[in-house]
Amino acid sequence: MRYRLTFMVGLALGYVLGTRAGRERYEQLKKSAREFSQNPAVRNTVESATQQGRDVAGKAYHSVSEKVGDRVPDSVADRVRSLRERGQGSGADDWGTTNT
Repeated sequence: MRYRLTFMVGLALGYVLGTRAGRERYEQLKKSAREFSQNPAVRNTVESATQQGRDVAGKAYHSVSEKVGDRVPDSVADRVRSLRERGQGSGADDWGTTNT
């Protein structure tokens, strides 16, 4: 019972302090997050990590496809092939981000 009461007091205290910080603190945090995500160094790091992930996924695909061979159903193989071709197209995906 004591732990439950301590939890409830902490929850109430957190709520009161959170509501006092209010909308302006929320807007400040949102602005900081936006500035961080738009930083060129962060964007370059994210893009290079994305590219490395694609490279590793491509290597894994080739490794698995060599071992699995023709045991994959044609519908799955066609879907994977279409996704790979689409990824090598214009450089933009469905969300408007680039593949650079």
